[in-house]
Amino acid sequence: MAMTLAVAAALPGSPATAAPPAGEHRGTLASGATWLGHIPDDWNGTVLLFAHGFGPLRPQDAPSDRTRELLLAEGYAMVGSSYSGPTMWALETALPDQRAALRAFEDVLGTPPRRTIAIGRSMGGLVSARQAHDPRGGIDGVLTTCGIVAGGLNLNNYQLDGLHALSELLAPGRTIPLVRYDSPEQAAQAAADILAVTTEAQASPQGRARIALAAALFNLSGGTGDPAEQQQRQFLALTAGGALSRYVTARQQIELSAGGNSAYNKGVDYRALLTGSVHSVQVRALYREAGLDLRADLNRLTATADVTADPWAVADLRHSSMVNGPLRVPHLTMHTLVDELVPVEHVAWYAAHTRHRPDLFRSLYVNATGHCAFQPADDLAALHLLEARLDTGRWPRIALHHPGRLVGGLGEPGRL
Repeated sequence: MAMTLAVAAALPGSPATAAPPAGEHRGTLASGATWLGHIPDDWNGTVLLFAHGFGPLRPQDAPSDRTRELLLAEGYAMVGSSYSGPTMWALETALPDQRAALRAFEDVLGTPPRRTIAIGRSMGGLVSARQAHDPRGGIDGVLTTCGIVAGGLNLNNYQLDGLHALSELLAPGRTIPLVRYDSPEQAAQAAADILAVTTEAQASPQGRARIALAAALFNLSGGTGDPAEQQQRQFLALTAGGALSRYVTARQQIELSAGGNSAYNKGVDYRALLTGSVHSVQVRALYREAGLDLRADLNRLTATADVTADPWAVADLRHSSMVNGPLRVPHLTMHTLVDELVPVEHVAWYAAHTRHRPDLFRSLYVNATGHCAFQPADDLAALHLLEARLDTGRWPRIALHHPGRLVGGLGEPGRL
């Protein structure tokens, strides 16, 4: 009998020895979302479930083609879904679509993976972070890179604070809509108007000081250097880098998904917000140089803040676009120190305001500038570090870094 079993196991095509079909695989889910997967020639037993960021709903299974090549060479299989929308802020559908894509991919593999790791980029980082807290399981560990781990409610609120500062201080008397957009065209026009007044203001010391104040409310770092140099980099990130337009046009997609506006600034204390910012020293220096009264501007922002949230939109995003429940698997975050779209302060808010055992959470920081400005080597190093935690039950030694508070975040000074 033993000999018969051994011969059967060695036969070509036997289920016990059949290798999963290497190469690219695609499919369509019941939701209408599509999925993309790749299987290496020599699979190591690990599946990487990749969640892509905000943008067109196209399936992706890796951050870049080069990263995919390196992962395949190391034996990883990977899969990711497009999400089924209907908007680019697809948090309502992303989790079920990712789960369904994983099930479909496992059918192709023909054997259960030894380990499944969720990896998310930007908005996809929020998708994967939610999986780390999902009681339904199916994931062994989570790596979020440049992820919106503080969630959609915080994102909408602090971006509204910065937009309010630019609109109120640089375009007094003008009505530029900051929330509740009726169409993408209206949002695009509002973005163009804010961009125009910001560009014009950069020509004067007073304008530059007020842009720096808005940047602090956006949690937008200017890196190192004297206050003027930092402000110039902040201005370029807002304008030439496209951050300012993204703050406005992405909001329209989030509102469409949530059925209304989730952000508010009525009752927000802008003096307290700035006091809690790591960029307050820079702002105060530029205000002194420009001969402006910072206290007067902050009081003005507080007095004119009148945006209220739609309760149903808040409830929608609290359910779909925030991390809920305790952390259930090891979670590693990776962030650049200067990120104009998802600032590093997201990690500080996540660490302070979510429930997790200390041994389940760690953070990596890359000394680079830009949103998701990682090299493939960064992605692989982070993945290997997470795997070391999964293999040994202990985190390798990681140099500590403490990002500042998320200015304008829920539960933070000025917005309690």
